[in-house]
Amino acid sequence: MAKSSTSPAYRCAECGWQTARWVGRCAECEAWGTVESSGVSRLVRAGLRTAGPGPVSAPALPIGDVDADAARARPSGMDELDRVLGGGLVPGAVLLLAGEPGVGKSTLLLEVGALVAGSGRVLYVTGEESAPQVRARADRIGAVAPNLYLAAETGLGAILGQVEQVKPELLIVDSVQTIAAEGADGAPGGVTQVREVAAALIHTAKARGMATVLVGHVTKEGSIAGPRTLEHLVDVVLHFEGDRHSQLRMVRAIKNRFGPTDELGCFDLGEYGLIGLPDPSGLFLSRRADPVPGTCVTVTLEGRRPLLAEVQTLVAASMLDVPRRVTSGLDGSRLGMVLAVLQQRAGLQVGRRDVYAATVGGVRLSEPSVDLALAVAISGAVNNLSVPAGVVVLGEVGLAGEVRRVAGVQRRLAEAERLGFRVAIVPAGTGRLPQPSRSASGPAPAGPEAAGPAASGAASDPDSLASLMAVKEVSDIRAAITAALAG
Repeated sequence: MAKSSTSPAYRCAECGWQTARWVGRCAECEAWGTVESSGVSRLVRAGLRTAGPGPVSAPALPIGDVDADAARARPSGMDELDRVLGGGLVPGAVLLLAGEPGVGKSTLLLEVGALVAGSGRVLYVTGEESAPQVRARADRIGAVAPNLYLAAETGLGAILGQVEQVKPELLIVDSVQTIAAEGADGAPGGVTQVREVAAALIHTAKARGMATVLVGHVTKEGSIAGPRTLEHLVDVVLHFEGDRHSQLRMVRAIKNRFGPTDELGCFDLGEYGLIGLPDPSGLFLSRRADPVPGTCVTVTLEGRRPLLAEVQTLVAASMLDVPRRVTSGLDGSRLGMVLAVLQQRAGLQVGRRDVYAATVGGVRLSEPSVDLALAVAISGAVNNLSVPAGVVVLGEVGLAGEVRRVAGVQRRLAEAERLGFRVAIVPAGTGRLPQPSRSASGPAPAGPEAAGPAASGAASDPDSLASLMAVKEVSDIRAAITAALAG
């Protein structure tokens, strides 16, 4: 008997990796229990063509004759979200918005839906709440619009029927893990169900030229729940994040086929919804009259946006055999490295002491440029010395104790100067920057309230520094500590 041309093949439901034999763990994404059987032809696995030419959906055109306006972004009306998307929503694009429960995903999308409804129909499908619950939230945040349609559905067929009736320009599905596809195996939220639902919604969005936003859950590790192929299928992947105990919310683009992936949108979550923050630096600085030992201000670069943030540290005698190293908003491994460099290269004895390090305002700083500010703050806490007001510190610390260059120094310092800072400590070789004249006043009080019209106008060009900023270049961590604590 002749062998069938189709033999059992196995594919990972998470990443799509294929193998001829079943294995318990995927060799590509290393997920357990995700390899399942699929009847795939041996010729397909060998990369060979199995069928002849078929009908085409549309004739091929010279690239210059393709209408580019069909993929042009249209503003949603929410400036901070449009900044991350690269201008707005693209017709036919499918967005995946992921975030922890309670972070404000539904509130954000309800506001976006109400804004877009001013120029076209919007269909908001909720699978987690009832329609009256969503209406109550819309009344609270002022997101009630005549062209905003609301439906509570958990079936894929019912959603597609609603789309056929309403004919929206924007479809919002909250969330994709609650929708079930008839005929697909597994419970709603399973790998197979999520893949089938997402594929059907993506096909509908492309066919109708309808922008679609899918809300996704995240796992305990912070990654997007569901099959990894879901992230490959959609056009844009956004992360909505923020501390539960803080009003600050941030949107980051992890993947974007229509715009940049290095932008950040900031929002203030209040009782009446989300408010965009075009200038959020003031949220990450403390309000106090006098400097306090153990604190230091730095400038982080979130995408192309410079943000001033304050690092706070506390060093105390330890009562434990193993001293504590506690961080909030900072990378614990970076703190351990900075402590080791301080002890070995700067002679700072912190081995038997508890070290606590945190940021102000709930911002998370993971950029290496924060290393130097963290080192200066720890040194100030140990020696009970404070960094003078108006001083900003930035730079990466190497294991040899050297201070390395960081990207975007001019843009960072222009933002610091705009907010009233007058002294900057930067890595050596960053560039010969203009020095202030002796007639200029001394260090100004730090913070947004100190940024007057003169400072704002002086820093209008992000690629050039104002002459009021005194820049001190340092080559190693000892010199940085001396320059910062001495003022």
